[in-house]
Amino acid sequence: MSRRYFGTDGIRGRANGLITPELAMKVGQAAGLVFQRGEHRHRVVIGKDTRLSGYMIEYALVAGFTSVGMDVLLLGPMPTPAVAMLTKSMRADLGVMISASHNLFEDNGIKMFGPRGFKLSDEVEKKIEKLLDENLDKKLAQSRNLGRARRIDGVHDRYIEFAKRTLPRELSLEGLRVVVDCAHGAAYKVVPEALWELGADVVPIGVEPDGLNINKECGSTAPEALCRKVREMRGDIGIALDGDADRVIIVDERGHVVDGDQLLAVIAESWKEDGRLTKPGIVATVMSNLGLERFLKDRDLSLVRTPVGDRYVLEQMLKQGYNLGGEQSGHIILSDYATTGDGFVSALQVLAVVQKLGRPVSQVCHKFEPLPQILKNFRYRNGKPLDRAEVKSAITAGEKRLNGHGRLLVRSSGTEPVIRVMGEGDDRILVEEVVDTIVSALGNPAVA
Repeated sequence: MSRRYFGTDGIRGRANGLITPELAMKVGQAAGLVFQRGEHRHRVVIGKDTRLSGYMIEYALVAGFTSVGMDVLLLGPMPTPAVAMLTKSMRADLGVMISASHNLFEDNGIKMFGPRGFKLSDEVEKKIEKLLDENLDKKLAQSRNLGRARRIDGVHDRYIEFAKRTLPRELSLEGLRVVVDCAHGAAYKVVPEALWELGADVVPIGVEPDGLNINKECGSTAPEALCRKVREMRGDIGIALDGDADRVIIVDERGHVVDGDQLLAVIAESWKEDGRLTKPGIVATVMSNLGLERFLKDRDLSLVRTPVGDRYVLEQMLKQGYNLGGEQSGHIILSDYATTGDGFVSALQVLAVVQKLGRPVSQVCHKFEPLPQILKNFRYRNGKPLDRAEVKSAITAGEKRLNGHGRLLVRSSGTEPVIRVMGEGDDRILVEEVVDTIVSALGNPAVA
């Protein structure tokens, strides 16, 4: 069956457009029914980021879950990885995060985690989708079996302690001036506090959410503000999280951005030296730079590639036994600690290496010279552009031109009507020619 609601990362769309109170309530009912297992009193934990629409969606979900007999524990604004962690530690049957991640406030989304803290499989999502299109009136709970809802305190402290325990007990961040940008999002309280408790001199920005400013000109997708602040405050390091804090980008002391590929290289090399890699390699997506792959190969480490999306990275990690994986965008999964991407815990691993080596971040986090990588987006209104003969021919010709000297990736976006054309290689001019030829074949390009 086709997927009407779920994309690559839960259900996401315009608040009060696709994500309406009616849909949210139906999602609560459908997911609540799918995750009822046995006769015990079922419970779901719900966290959110700081979007204005979070209130609307939160209460609609509560109505849905309680109507099928599930108790609801409301966490308030919390990072996505914290919700995943609390789902497991509080023995909930289901965890829900209300967030559209790095999108602006107009959008929102519903991400869900099973009882072990992992994102839902395609199979489970299909079961929920099937129920979303059914009349559930006859499956609702009897009056005496309705669920209850309550807000719980102390969850911020639980996450802070969890994050701190991922570091060696003796490690301190004293002497480091850390500028952290929380994107006016879900981590605006917990992350600055945790860094301060670890001994850092903390300079927080993006910690004044008003419901409308999440990810706006800040955070991991717009790190320019952080770059300026690091230079202004003479910080040792900058940490940029996105709105739900499941991804991270680092800024060095010079104000230069360090992407997820470099961070994966830093952690992989450190963990190999310490004997902490469960297998000699890591998992990353098809978007990771070829420079990362060559860097790992020089250190006898492999790179397993997956489709774009941290859920696919985690799937391969679990299937093949790797404990480190991630995306160029800054989604980094450390399966020794977390069941999903955790921007803050990933940043702590990098900080640990910085403290261990006693060298500037610009040296610690520049592990390889990335190959020129060109990404252009073609936005279309309808049809299937990739099925056209001239497009297929252009892709085949491009692959032949890059053979042995680079990579070509042409794919449809999982969240919007866009074809992404990415090429990389040693010769930037050649890569640009190949990408431009394919975009031209696709039609009149809208380049981003």
